[in-house]
Amino acid sequence: MKPVWRVSDVRAAEAGLMATVAPGTLMQRAAAGLARRCALLLADRGGVYGARVLVLVGTGDNGGDALYAGERLARRGVQVAVLPTSPGRAHAGGLAALRAAGGRLVDTPPGTVDLVLDGIVGIGGSGGLREAADELVADLPALRGRDGGRAVVVAVDVPSGVAVDTGDVPTGGSGRPAAVRADVTVAFGALKPALVVGPAAPLAGHVELVDIGLGPWLRGTPALWVTEWSDVRAWWPRTGASSEKYRRGVVGVATGSRTYPGAGVLSVGGALAGPTGLVRYAGGARAEVVRQHPSVIATDRVAGAGRVQTWVCGSGLGTDDQAGAELRAVLAAPVPVVLDADALTLLVDGALADRLRHRDAPIVVTPHDREFRRLCGEEPGADRVAAALRLAAWMNATVLLKGDRTVVGTPDGRAYVNPTGSPALATGGTGDVLAGLLGALLAAGLAPERAAVVAAYLHGLAGREAARGGPVTAPDVVAALRPVVAPLL
Repeated sequence: MKPVWRVSDVRAAEAGLMATVAPGTLMQRAAAGLARRCALLLADRGGVYGARVLVLVGTGDNGGDALYAGERLARRGVQVAVLPTSPGRAHAGGLAALRAAGGRLVDTPPGTVDLVLDGIVGIGGSGGLREAADELVADLPALRGRDGGRAVVVAVDVPSGVAVDTGDVPTGGSGRPAAVRADVTVAFGALKPALVVGPAAPLAGHVELVDIGLGPWLRGTPALWVTEWSDVRAWWPRTGASSEKYRRGVVGVATGSRTYPGAGVLSVGGALAGPTGLVRYAGGARAEVVRQHPSVIATDRVAGAGRVQTWVCGSGLGTDDQAGAELRAVLAAPVPVVLDADALTLLVDGALADRLRHRDAPIVVTPHDREFRRLCGEEPGADRVAAALRLAAWMNATVLLKGDRTVVGTPDGRAYVNPTGSPALATGGTGDVLAGLLGALLAAGLAPERAAVVAAYLHGLAGREAARGGPVTAPDVVAALRPVVAPLL
């Protein structure tokens, strides 16, 4: 897991470290890492010597990092132009060093630019870019390099204009995001929430973390954690010589209906891709589920399904009286449950929601934004991590808040973000697949938060894999899960 830190924690760590080193050391460390990354990018665009770089700087230390990086590039033969967004207020030491190395001040972007360094606003900024900077940033896609291609944009620590602690992106007067869209972000010392979550994360592009010595000084609790493949591999349930289908776990799937049989088929497909030994299906799509998945034991009702270690309920279930009865039967079972789609709609009923909050066995809910609104009466808002944690505490459940960067929140305040999300998964039925896989992981013995984290990660990888063949459908995701999971077996 990679920790992600709030601005206040980063500031405290910087203060502690700066007290032990010579003045300016951290800025020079940051500039060295930034210049190195820029040089590598320029080498791929025709070479470092003779390349043309535009440095956009504001008034703070973020601009100083960019200016000192520009100085290092200028000493390697790069033609560096500096465009201050607040003339006369740029970092004095950095500007003097860059001009001494041959850099020049400009008031408009040069005709040819291979790389743009975004040093306008750092982690101290708020409220989006100001009008002058916003207009300048809007023109960046039009800049062209020596090879005729679009100029590469490199953000310094974070893309300017994003809300660093939440990952929100304010909207400018033009109606578009008032923030820089970077190809690469070079982050210093620690990941910040805006680099990994919310609408700001895609604006960061590829994120490279430069070690400037903050590690020992970052104390307290991270804002959230980013899942890595090594975590998934370590948590995946293992089988041994004594394993058999019941010991591997049995997952019950109460999804689908005569109206929506596909939801049952897809959620069972997701469950079969997981590590459990047996899937029991209960619902109105029984005939179609057995036809497509003959290994499944199927019945019409939850009450007749037999013993399971986990229930998955909701996808395509419907919201009529029969669906409500099936959900109550699932909630009455003393095993973990995954509640998705129609089950979440049914929970708006106060009696069912109250039953949920007083349940002893673990619960995982998997809302997308509209379902979140139905449950909470409001949108997740600017801070998706805080929203997931509020719902988790209120429901006493693990919350998997679906989105491009899916967030997992726990009742005791831990939060995780999934880095493998893909827009390809924004299509009907893919959430059914996710719910089935999540249920299988719970039935195999994973704790709710680990099951949610692993399911989101693998589901995202499957979406990416499926997208290689063109437009994605939910059956494509089911098929892609098998090769994605294969290295874990």
